[in-house]
Amino acid sequence: AEALETFRRLGAGPWAKRARAESRAAGVAVTRTAPDALAALSPQQREIVVLAARGLTNREIGEKLFLSPRTIGSHLYRTFPKLGITARNQLRDLVDEAA
Repeated sequence: AEALETFRRLGAGPWAKRARAESRAAGVAVTRTAPDALAALSPQQREIVVLAARGLTNREIGEKLFLSPRTIGSHLYRTFPKLGITARNQLRDLVDEAA
C-alpha cells in the first residue's frame, strides 16, 4: 500500500497499476479514490480536470470554456488537494482510472 501511494504521488501510472494488482493479490484492501474524488467535484471542475488531463494548457482550456487562464489555474489549484494529487501530470492517470 505504501508503494502504491508513492507511485501515485510520483505520477507513475503503470507502476501504480502494478502495485495495486500486487496488493490485491496479497489480500490487501486497496482503495481507489479517483472515481469518488472526481464525483465530489463540481461539473465545471470536472470538465477542467478532464481537459487538463488531455494536455491542454490553462489558456487553451480557458478559450474553450470562456474563462481566463487564471481562473482555470485557480480551479486546478483547488481541485488538486481534493483529488489527492500534487502535480498536473498526475491528472491523466487519475482520469484514466476513473474511466
